[in-house]
Amino acid sequence: MAGPLNGIRVIDFSAIVSGPLAGMILADQGAEVIKVEAPGPGDTLRLSNPSRGGMTAFFANCNRGKRSLVIDLQDERGKKIVKDLLKNADVLIQNFRPGAMERLGLGYDAMHQLNPDLIYMSISGFGDSGPYSDRRVYDPIIQGLTGYVDIQKNPLTDMTDLVRNIICDKASAYTAAQAISAALFARERGAGGQHIKVPMIDAALAFFWPDGMLKHTMLDKDVVPGFALYQVYRLTYTEDGHLIYFIASKVEFHGLFRALNRPDLIEDGRFDGPGMSPDDVGILGEILEDEFRKWKTAEITQRLVDEQVPVGPVLSLDEVFEDAQIKHNGSVIEREHPTAGRIREARPGAHFGGTVPDMAPIAPLKGEHTDEILSELGIEKTELDQLRADGVLGP
Repeated sequence: MAGPLNGIRVIDFSAIVSGPLAGMILADQGAEVIKVEAPGPGDTLRLSNPSRGGMTAFFANCNRGKRSLVIDLQDERGKKIVKDLLKNADVLIQNFRPGAMERLGLGYDAMHQLNPDLIYMSISGFGDSGPYSDRRVYDPIIQGLTGYVDIQKNPLTDMTDLVRNIICDKASAYTAAQAISAALFARERGAGGQHIKVPMIDAALAFFWPDGMLKHTMLDKDVVPGFALYQVYRLTYTEDGHLIYFIASKVEFHGLFRALNRPDLIEDGRFDGPGMSPDDVGILGEILEDEFRKWKTAEITQRLVDEQVPVGPVLSLDEVFEDAQIKHNGSVIEREHPTAGRIREARPGAHFGGTVPDMAPIAPLKGEHTDEILSELGIEKTELDQLRADGVLGP
C-alpha cells in the first residue's frame, strides 16, 4: 500500500548519518528518494565495516528505500542533469559544510528560482554563521557541547562518559524529517517552498532539554529545588545480576517499597515520592541499593511487575532479538540482498493505520539506479554511455 508521503520526490545529496537518515525516514513513509553520490567512494558510510558484497551495515541502516545515482557535480553536464531532476522534485536534503552547495551552483537561492515549490533542507554542525560555523564536526563533539556527556556522570564516581551511539546525529535526522513533513503540509496550504536549516547543535540541545535541563529551566531564586530521578533510580545490582527500574509517582514509590518487603518506608515521611529533597534522595538511594542486593533478579523483577513498577532487564545486543515483546511486535525483520546476503533491519517505529507503507527496499548499491533514473529523464543510452566514458557518471 502507498505510504503517507506517496508521490513526494526527494533528492538527497547528504552523506554520513544526519541527512541520509532523514531521507530514509521519508522513504519509509512512501516518498521516492534519489540519493546523489559522487564518483569514487561515494558516501563515506560505504567504506565502513561490517560489510559484504558492496554493502555496509552502517550504510544499509541509513539509506533504506532509496535509489542511487552516481554523478559528478563538478562537471557542468552532471550539474545540468541534477537540476533537471530538481525541477520536478519536492524536497532537497544536503548536509555539506556551509557554502558548499552555493559553490556548486545548487544553493537555496538558485534552486528557489529553478523550483519555487522546493523544500530545501540544510543540515549543518553549527549553522551557517557564528564562531564555529566553519569547523568540521561529528556527533561526539556536539554531545560535549550540549550536556549529554556531563549528564552521564555517575554520582558515585563523578566520572563522565559519552553516550555510546550517535544520538545527536539521529536527533538531527528526526528533527529534519519532521520539519520537512511540516513544510510539505504548509506548502499544501499555499505557503510555497522554503529553506529549512537544522544545525545539529540546536537539534541536539532541543532533544536533550525536556529532562536534561530541568535544573536550568526555572530561574527565579525561590524555585523549589528538585532532582533528576534518573540520577538515582535507574540501574541497580541484585544478588545475581542487575536490572533497570524507574519510579516517578507516589504510587510507584509505594509499589517499590512493598516489592522489596519494606512497607515501613511508605510511612517514612522523608521518602514521600517525587517531592523528596535531594538529601533524602541520596539516603533512599543507599537503602534501595542494599535492599536490591538481597534479591535474585528474576524474583524481584516479577514482584515489581506485580506491583506495577516499571522494570526491565539489561539485555545484551544479542538478546534483544529474542525479547518477547520485540518478537510480538515484529520490530525486527530479516531479508535477503543479492550481494550482501541476509540483512537484519529494524522496522520503522511509526505504525500507520490508514496509509500503510510497504517495507522500503534494502539500501542501494552505489550507482545501482543511475541508468534507470536518467532514462526516466529521457536521456538515451548512447548519451549515457558517453557520459560514463567521460567520467560524469560513476562507478
